[in-house]
Amino acid sequence: MPFFSVIIPLYNKADYISDCLNSVLNQNFNDYEIIIVNDGSTDKSAAIVEGFESEKINLFHQKNSGVSEARNQASKWAKGIFLAFLDADDLWKPNHLQALKESIECFPDAGLYGNNYEINYNNDYIKPARFNFKYSDHPCIIDDFFKASLKDTVIWTSAAAIQREKFLASGMFNSIYSTGQDLDLWIRIALSQAIVFNPRITMRYNKSITDSLSKSEINDVRFALLSSYQSLEINNASLKHYLDLKRYGLALRTKINGETNIYKATLKTLNFKNLNFKQKALLKLPAWVLRLLNKIRPFLINNTLYLKLFKA
Repeated sequence: MPFFSVIIPLYNKADYISDCLNSVLNQNFNDYEIIIVNDGSTDKSAAIVEGFESEKINLFHQKNSGVSEARNQASKWAKGIFLAFLDADDLWKPNHLQALKESIECFPDAGLYGNNYEINYNNDYIKPARFNFKYSDHPCIIDDFFKASLKDTVIWTSAAAIQREKFLASGMFNSIYSTGQDLDLWIRIALSQAIVFNPRITMRYNKSITDSLSKSEINDVRFALLSSYQSLEINNASLKHYLDLKRYGLALRTKINGETNIYKATLKTLNFKNLNFKQKALLKLPAWVLRLLNKIRPFLINNTLYLKLFKA
């Protein structure tokens, strides 16, 4: 029985999957298997995986059912004690699994583990993730996950690991949500179990920001997901603040897209006291100005102006 099962959902990532797999196969910690679920890819992604000769790789195929179903199915096929998630376009540094194992040894009963990570914006600008809490050089339990994640989220899926049995018991990723499934799961776990953070930067998240605010990402689903926690927000100020920042992002998206009904409904659920001056000012801008700002974002990415305009 391997210590880790590395879970990789795969859908049309032919340009990335080779580098992704090599980053796993180059791990210093060697007690793992790789479970790849080809989620109905129409490009050469699966063929590229089949070209690898490693016995650690197990490739499964399913009809296109979405990333949640792919991860959930992979967890059922997995033999590892812990599941370590990785998206096919992200990369691990060689010490990633070793750092996760270090956290597990320090806090064996925790509900979720995550390593620090860096963000690669448009292959042009790499910056460490920013968190809203102070940490040392050693793994630690996060006192308040929601408060700690007010800037970047402390747990990023490609840097996260969870005991397989706890993942299955949690209900896994909720496949009714076609977006934000990881957000939903981390919230559920954070409300009931300890979350451990390792400060070592061991993962690179490849983020494309081109028109990312205006993408059609099924915003009605996003609204439903955020609304599902309203009863719990009443007595949890940090959860409310955390979700209000997500609502702020949703409001920008829907205003840019002209999705007036969702935009207005989102504003009604948002406590503006949880937004800073810059965020309130952006929401007041006309939609055409927001669309213009969104178009020039890629050109500002290596400039501090980007962080001032678009980051909390």
